[in-house]
Amino acid sequence: MSRTRPPAFAERIDALEQARRLADGVLPDGDLAAVDDVLARAKTRRSLSAAHTVVGFFGATGSGKSSLFNAVAGAPIARAAATRPTTSQPLAAVWGEQDSDALLDWLGVQDRHVLREDLGDGGLILLDLPDFDSTHREHRDVVERLASMVDVLVWVLDPQKYADLAVHQGFLQPLASHGPVMLAVLNQADRVSAHELPAVLGSLRDLLDRDGLARMEVFATSAATGAGVDALQARIHGVAAARTAAVARLEADVVRAAHTLARDGAEGFEGAAGSAATRSSEKNQRARLARDLSVAANVETVARASGRSWRKQAGRRTGWPVTRWIGSLGPDPLRRLNLHRRAADPAVNRTSLPRANAAQDAVIDAAVRDYLQAAGAGMPSTWQRELRADVRRRQEQLPDALDRAIAGTDLGAGRTAWWWPVVSVVQWLALAAALVGALWLLWLAALAWFQLPVPPTPRVEGWPVPTLLILVGILVGVLLGALLSVVNGAAAAARTRRSRRRLRAAVDDVAQRLIVAPAEQFRGRWTDFAAAVDRARA
Repeated sequence: MSRTRPPAFAERIDALEQARRLADGVLPDGDLAAVDDVLARAKTRRSLSAAHTVVGFFGATGSGKSSLFNAVAGAPIARAAATRPTTSQPLAAVWGEQDSDALLDWLGVQDRHVLREDLGDGGLILLDLPDFDSTHREHRDVVERLASMVDVLVWVLDPQKYADLAVHQGFLQPLASHGPVMLAVLNQADRVSAHELPAVLGSLRDLLDRDGLARMEVFATSAATGAGVDALQARIHGVAAARTAAVARLEADVVRAAHTLARDGAEGFEGAAGSAATRSSEKNQRARLARDLSVAANVETVARASGRSWRKQAGRRTGWPVTRWIGSLGPDPLRRLNLHRRAADPAVNRTSLPRANAAQDAVIDAAVRDYLQAAGAGMPSTWQRELRADVRRRQEQLPDALDRAIAGTDLGAGRTAWWWPVVSVVQWLALAAALVGALWLLWLAALAWFQLPVPPTPRVEGWPVPTLLILVGILVGVLLGALLSVVNGAAAAARTRRSRRRLRAAVDDVAQRLIVAPAEQFRGRWTDFAAAVDRARA
């Protein structure tokens, strides 16, 4: 089975920088500041001498740290004593002076001792540091600062205090990812009997394993007798010759920083892309969001008003001329809602619809909340909170945005059907025929009343033409009006459905712009963040 190739260090740095940018404003400032420190240190260390390996000696008071430092250096450089403390400032033993000054300046080490030019394969800088349990705060500050900067950390422990919680909880456990660039040295091994030493070393090994440092090497030394010093010295010189410790240390820092970014809800990383069930739930909640926003925006009220407006206009244009005036009574339904015309600038147009009441606001809040819960499924709680906060800020724009969307939707107000003028002409012709017939009969009746000669009345199939004109005119007008009432009703229903679709599409666009798109963008940001963190800590 092939194993995935670990990312190169440059790729890890790039991934961490990307994750840092994406986490800005979401994760706590303290976590982001720690990542910034790692990135800054990595950039600076890579710009300094790559030929030198910086090895720091860390230990508690009485551990024999300075004596061991002298033994490894092969020269009595550091002052050693059992009193507290003997080292107040970091002291450097340098092999290979060239290019070392800038590196030591960055480390803040002024006391420098050049032992010889180089080790043959690479430069080496040994640092003797103040005790990490010093009673002086400034000493502990120096230790904490340089613990984050040196390439290799040598922890000098003594047989009496190797299990001290101060070193394990305060230093070793937080550096669990740094095992390959740390060495544990049980110094003063001469104080332990030969048959007890394996048990003590085994106990120390168990403690380190529980600290997450299974890859950390353990040495037993005695600065007094020289036992084990050669092995430790050879290991340090080997690390210096390999010239990989600086990058390995920085890589461990990057991995640790990536774990810091992932610490809040790291369980969500495996599902960052979203499962099929999550996507299905999000789709369902989005549909519900659009429905609830349509209700709050009074889409049904406007759609029905559009249909009634069409029917009212059709009645005024195609109804029987004798009764069509009745359709003019009362305002146009769309005019009442200020939707009877299209504004030159839809952005400033407003409707006369009632504002959403408390119940409708509650429905909108619930719909937005449920959608965001579905959209944020699988995300850590910190990211979910920021997602809700980001979208909630946009949610305040919903009422105005919905009103503008309704006002800007083309409902076909003022438009007419091509056949309305034709029908209107037929209606007026029918009415004219009826009026001609009525006037004709009135003229004949007047002649008879005044006993004047009455001309013969034309007949068609025995029916007097004036009477036929009245009957046909009235019958055509009434029947055509009844037929058109049915046709206009069907057309008005179609207009209602068309307006409903357009209004819902406008509302869906608002939901997409203010709720859905920001949520999807934020989830994409989270997905990219999770992928970047995984690359950085792979």
